[in-house]
Amino acid sequence: MKTLQKIVIPVSLGVLGLIILNSCSVGIPKGATAVQNFNADRYLGKWYEIARFDYKFEKNMDNVTATYYKNPNGSIKVDNKGYDYVKKEWKESIGEARFVNKETEARLKVSFFKPIWAGYNVVDIDENYQYALIMGSNLKYLWILSRTKEIPESIRQRFLEKAKKVGYNTDELIWVRHN
Repeated sequence: MKTLQKIVIPVSLGVLGLIILNSCSVGIPKGATAVQNFNADRYLGKWYEIARFDYKFEKNMDNVTATYYKNPNGSIKVDNKGYDYVKKEWKESIGEARFVNKETEARLKVSFFKPIWAGYNVVDIDENYQYALIMGSNLKYLWILSRTKEIPESIRQRFLEKAKKVGYNTDELIWVRHN
């Protein structure tokens, strides 16, 4: 029995470690490039989620916003809020983002459940920092953000075309209501 424990416990811990490591994907989709000469201070503040893919953490949510604050240690506090229209309640999730390389490259990793980190890549942003296209580590995560509750059609088309070129199926986007 002790021999079995000597094998099972280390193997179990190794498998658990691999699962955690694989869930910590902070990459960027093939064909995508993060914004260079990124100004993190200009990115801070409140953003409205205009569109996203459906996934469990934002299921049945509208009126979704993300607000970014600079922490004293240089990381970024992420405050996501949204209204679950099925449960009829507001939800909030607080996380932390850190730059993968340097602050002038818009490649970040974000965590809401440490030690699990995910990629957060700003791949397009207008010169006034009013509209942003965000890609996750893979083709399952995509967001279109705006400083206001609407986005101009020209920016919308620009972001959709860029996402399609990378391989995203933009027909599956959920267009978020803000009411």
